Amino acid sequence: MSYSGTLILIMSIAVLAPLLAYAAGRRLPVPLVIFEILLGILVGPDVLGWAETDELIDALSELGLAMLIFLAGYEIEFGKVRGDTLRRSVWAWLIALAAGLGLGVLLAGGYTKGVYIGVALTSTALGTVMPVLRDAGELQGRFGSVVMAFGSVGEFGPIIAMALLLSGRRPGESTALLAVFAALTAGAVYWALRPRRPWFSTVVVTTLHTSGQFAVRFVFLLLALMLGAAEVLGLDVLLGAFAAGLVTRLLLTGAAPEEGPAILEKVEAVGFGFLVPLFFVVTGIEFDLDSLLAGGRTLLLLPVFLVLFLVVRGGPIWLLAPRDLAPRSRASLVLYGSTALPLVVAITTMGVDAGTLEAGEAAALVGAGMVSVLLFPVLALKCRTRAGEKARSGERVTSSESW
Repeated sequence: MSYSGTLILIMSIAVLAPLLAYAAGRRLPVPLVIFEILLGILVGPDVLGWAETDELIDALSELGLAMLIFLAGYEIEFGKVRGDTLRRSVWAWLIALAAGLGLGVLLAGGYTKGVYIGVALTSTALGTVMPVLRDAGELQGRFGSVVMAFGSVGEFGPIIAMALLLSGRRPGESTALLAVFAALTAGAVYWALRPRRPWFSTVVVTTLHTSGQFAVRFVFLLLALMLGAAEVLGLDVLLGAFAAGLVTRLLLTGAAPEEGPAILEKVEAVGFGFLVPLFFVVTGIEFDLDSLLAGGRTLLLLPVFLVLFLVVRGGPIWLLAPRDLAPRSRASLVLYGSTALPLVVAITTMGVDAGTLEAGEAAALVGAGMVSVLLFPVLALKCRTRAGEKARSGERVTSSESW
């Protein structure tokens, strides 16, 4: 099939997936990304053979991943992600990194392959978890802020680890380049926090609902600049995407606070309406189902990796979760924090391209990430629902006792 035919097929899946998610949601809330990936596998070369990727489709898919990470960075509210909760989330991820690298090396039988596996085990799919929290009405509460803190570190930390450990450079050189990028990002943050001239806000407001769309175009310019800076320094472009999200939020909050939500809606329309679903569908098309179903060690690795997501990432979260969280809320936090997929796809793709990871191992890791996206958020919602019911029951008991 030509690239135009494949693109039509991908966008058809992007339209069909929300309908399936809506129909399934009446009985069981299934994340949209599951349908996008599964339908991608269905039309891919290992099943129906209707779609194959090429350079153009791959480039659009990479842009979709960058947009997903950008939106995750944009969602971080610095007023909530700070203090003791932030310290706990950082320590939880560092412990997870140490455990992941150790178990990864033991499981892979080699250092380099073990690093790819270990870093993948420490990631959190914040971009996948956030819509679930938003739909459940928990994104703005105390629990939502805790999930944001642990999820943000779980998204940002692996990107840093990729730059340090998977770049192929010496650690000192990678650290120096990261420091340069951090300085550039700090300069961008300082610039974003400075008061904007009146004309800037005026142009944003005047063109927001016209064909000019100055604010939206400016947002994508910032994204392109940060992606370019990361690429020039030889760092993973996902680092630039995440930093662009942070800078964009600060800029719009200061320059156009009232129009910020409307601007975000327009950017999300481009991201979640086109680029992000394209990334997930292409992930399904390129998923090596034959290697996974070949049996033996490869198929066994999928449940092993799924358990390791909970042990490596979830274990430290359970230990270091804020003390004011009830046990069921803590369990829910563990499940949300252990949900992984987008960065797992990025890391395994790097490993396969480098000739370090075998296709079957990459498929097992991605497959475990898919199962985590399917199961963990649903179980987390049930934990929170039961915790809420228990809290309301306790309130009724306390009220009756007071009488």
